[in-house]
Amino acid sequence: MKLSLGWPRTLASRLSLIFLISLVLAHGLSFGLQFYERYQSAMTLMLGNLERDLSNAVAVLERLPADERESWLPRFESANCRYILGAGENGAPMNMSNAPMSVHSMQRSLGRDYALTFTDIPDTRLHYQAHLTLRDGSPLTIDMHPRVTPLSPWLPLLLIGQLVLLFACTWLAVRTAIRPLTRLSHAVDNLDPNGEGIRLDESGPTEVAFAAVAFNTMQQRISTYVKERMQLLAAISHDLQTPITRMKLRAEFMDDGVEKDKLWSDLSEMQHLVQEGVAYARSMDTSTETARRVDMDSFLDSLVFDYQDVSRDVQLNGKTGAVIDTRPHALRRVLVNLTDNALKFGGAAEIQVIAHPDQSLSLQVLDRGPGIAEGELSEVLKPFYRVESSRNRDTGGTGLGLAIAQQLTIALGGTLTLTNREGGGLCAELKLPARITTGAVQITDL
Repeated sequence: MKLSLGWPRTLASRLSLIFLISLVLAHGLSFGLQFYERYQSAMTLMLGNLERDLSNAVAVLERLPADERESWLPRFESANCRYILGAGENGAPMNMSNAPMSVHSMQRSLGRDYALTFTDIPDTRLHYQAHLTLRDGSPLTIDMHPRVTPLSPWLPLLLIGQLVLLFACTWLAVRTAIRPLTRLSHAVDNLDPNGEGIRLDESGPTEVAFAAVAFNTMQQRISTYVKERMQLLAAISHDLQTPITRMKLRAEFMDDGVEKDKLWSDLSEMQHLVQEGVAYARSMDTSTETARRVDMDSFLDSLVFDYQDVSRDVQLNGKTGAVIDTRPHALRRVLVNLTDNALKFGGAAEIQVIAHPDQSLSLQVLDRGPGIAEGELSEVLKPFYRVESSRNRDTGGTGLGLAIAQQLTIALGGTLTLTNREGGGLCAELKLPARITTGAVQITDL
C-alpha cells in the first residue's frame, strides 16, 4: 500500500502549515545558532580554565615535599579532571590524529616542560589519562573526563514555551483570516433569491467589510431581478386570462362542430397554462404567508379526507405526533401537487410519514405508476420540463407542477427528492426541518 502525502485541500490547513513550518524552521535555526555559539563559548572557557588549572596544579606539586603531595591532590580536582600520583590505569595509546581539543590544550600548557603521553580508558563517555614525570622522578597521571554543558536548564523549557505560543498565535491568525470566508461561504450556500437570506455583518477590517457589502448588494440585486421577472410573468399570465375568456365566450356562439371543439380545447389548455404560470410566479414569493405551528397528524388527515371525499384513492400511513413551524398553505400546495401527480400517473397515492432521529420529518408520496428515467429525475423539477413530449394537457401537463412544488419546498427550508421505487412507481420525498416538541400547539385544518 502506497502512502502519498498531498497538499491540504482547505485554506485553513494550508495557511497553518505554511506558518508553522516557516516559524518552526526559523525558531529551530535560531536555537541551533544559539546552541552552537554557547557551545563554542563554553568550550573556549573550559579549555582556558583547564590550561590555567593544569599549570597551577603541576607547579604546586613540584614545590611540595613528596610526602605532602597526596594530601593536596583533592584540592586540585574539578569536574573534568583529577590527579593521581602513580602510573594510573592501563589503556591503549591515544591516536593523536583524532585527539580531543583538551589534549591540545594540555600540550600547550605542559608540553614545553614535560614529556606527555596519552592513553584511552574504556568508558561510556570520553575518558583518557595523561602521563608525565615530575622533576624529582615521581610519576603523575592526570585523569580526564572532559565535559561541556553549553545549555542552561531553562533553555529547553523556553523553547517549548515559544513553540506553544507559536501554535496558539498561528491558530488565532488563521482563525481570524478564515472566519470571514467561512461566513461568506455559509451565506452563499443559503443565498435566497427572494432576498430573505443571511445578510453579512458589514463591520470589521476594510477588506472584510467591502466583501460583505458586495455580497449584500449582490443578494439584493438578485432578489430585485427575480421579483421583477416573476412580476412580469404574473402580470402577463394574469392579463392573458381576459382575452382568453373573451375568446371562449365568442366560441360559445359558434355553430357546433369539430372546429368549435378544437378551438375550445386549445383555449382551455391556454387558460390552464396561464393559471399555472401565475401559480409558479406566486410560488417564488411566499413571504406574505406567516409561519405557524402545525399539528402534522391533523394536517395530513384533513388533506387525505378531502381526497377521499371525492372518491380518490389516497391513503395515509404513519402517525408521529409531530408539531412543526411552517407555512401551511405552501406545505399543502406541495403535497397536493405531489399527490395529484401520483394519482395522474399511478391511479392511487400513499402518503407515508417518517420521523428521523434528528427530529426532522419526511413525507413520502408513493405511487405505482411508470416512474421516471434515472437521468430525468432532477430535470423534471425544472420549469416547463415534461417527460411526456405531447402537448395534450391530460398526458403531458404544463411542466410546472413539480417546479412549483420544488420552489415552495425551498421556501419552507426543506428538500424535495424523487426516486424510483423497487417494483415500479415513484417516491417523492419531502423532508422538512426539525419539528417543535414543546410549546402551545395550533391545529391547522385547511
